[in-house]
Amino acid sequence: MGLYDAARLFGFEVESSDNLRFIPLAVRFNLDRFGMRITLDQWQQLPYDDRVLLARFPVEDEAELEKNFDLALEEMMKTHANVAPEKIERDPDPVWAHADAVPETVIRQSSLCGLSAPSLSLWGKLDRFQRYALAKLSRNTDKVNHDFLPAMREFGLAE
Repeated sequence: MGLYDAARLFGFEVESSDNLRFIPLAVRFNLDRFGMRITLDQWQQLPYDDRVLLARFPVEDEAELEKNFDLALEEMMKTHANVAPEKIERDPDPVWAHADAVPETVIRQSSLCGLSAPSLSLWGKLDRFQRYALAKLSRNTDKVNHDFLPAMREFGLAE
């Protein structure tokens, strides 16, 4: 598999990403996977075409392309923001990687939205990128994430 033909966005992200003004989940996924962090301001300093390119990198395991995401991002950041992406520690065992347990944060965010949490069987049927998205959207357990309910609907977990 090569780069996607277009930016990889979930349906619920199309409106909320505001034409890639915000960092899409596909890019966040690869940032987390490579142990990199950039700020929203740094993201917005990148030209639109560079943001599209970064959002076209696959979210599947692909050894040949994976190493190119970090190199591309580093070059773009140096060129357009005059900084390198921050290096962070990678989570060796992220909660979303497990299809056999619904994360507590997802259960709490579901409750905040007035939803039942996904059943274990439905959680297990999600692909890892969908599980990543729900886990990422449910990090703050004190308030409702505006994309959580639309994501649950898109993934067939809510009406």
